[in-house]
Amino acid sequence: MIRRSGIKNEFEIHNERFLYLVLGNTWVEQLYTGTLWGEGPVYFADGDYLLWSDVPNNRMLRWAGGHVSVYRDFSNYSNGNTRDRQGRLITCEHGGRRLTRTEPDGAITILVDQFEGKKLNSPNDVVVKSDDTIWFTDPPYGILSDYEGKASASEYGGAHVFRFTPASGKLEVVANDFNKPNGIAFSPDEKTLYVADTGFSHKLEGEHHIRAFSVDLEGRLSGGSVFAEITQGVADGLRVDVQGNVWTSAGDGIHCYAPEGSLLGKILVPEPVSNLAFGGPKRNRLFITATTSLYSVYVGVAGAQRP
Repeated sequence: MIRRSGIKNEFEIHNERFLYLVLGNTWVEQLYTGTLWGEGPVYFADGDYLLWSDVPNNRMLRWAGGHVSVYRDFSNYSNGNTRDRQGRLITCEHGGRRLTRTEPDGAITILVDQFEGKKLNSPNDVVVKSDDTIWFTDPPYGILSDYEGKASASEYGGAHVFRFTPASGKLEVVANDFNKPNGIAFSPDEKTLYVADTGFSHKLEGEHHIRAFSVDLEGRLSGGSVFAEITQGVADGLRVDVQGNVWTSAGDGIHCYAPEGSLLGKILVPEPVSNLAFGGPKRNRLFITATTSLYSVYVGVAGAQRP
């Protein structure tokens, strides 16, 4: 491992391939500070702006052209966000224990809030597949205390990864052997699904890894072996670039893994990172939500095209 300094930031180089994925003349720029726990960044290319959640403050923020404003002042303790294939905002709400969609006129549609007649835990992170199905994780973080939601018991007694089909309203369990499923992302060809498990947050010997599942043509999962162990903190949110490399949040910044699972390098960030999103006109700008701040850094590769 080699630590190399850029203009204002530092990289850890674990493989020379990482030198083609980062840019030595760019830096990690702080765009905003003032969140209690920033999460769920989602970039809107059609408006050149970013939305993200400030979970404990029960709000969503909007960054555009260097200015930050409140997008939604009562967000039901929103966490993860993405867009569907029609460009609408999809949001995981801890407070409502539900998955919602924001319509073009601003109205909020409840997509799903129950599993087999029982409340969900607290949907955490979400991704939309090219067939319009919505895949999301449902750990109990929003019901463990009143800080990120409301303290409650889990009604269905698990912490599952779900697939929701908007056309039919069908909700299906795709994985049920997680402690605390968290970040979720597809490979560019959608043949692999990556899901983080952050059981380490409430268990001394708990999970702090990313698992990789094979996805068949019917959307069924197989495999699920550990793809990468995170040695600093946990892998909360994660994204994939056009080359299939996995970029994930960690306690010391952003970690980048090759498609075969080897650590290529790190972008060091001044505070623990929760999530990230590729954005900008060329999708080569990483927007990073950390504990109290929003950061960005330009990189040498574009993010995989997602809604």
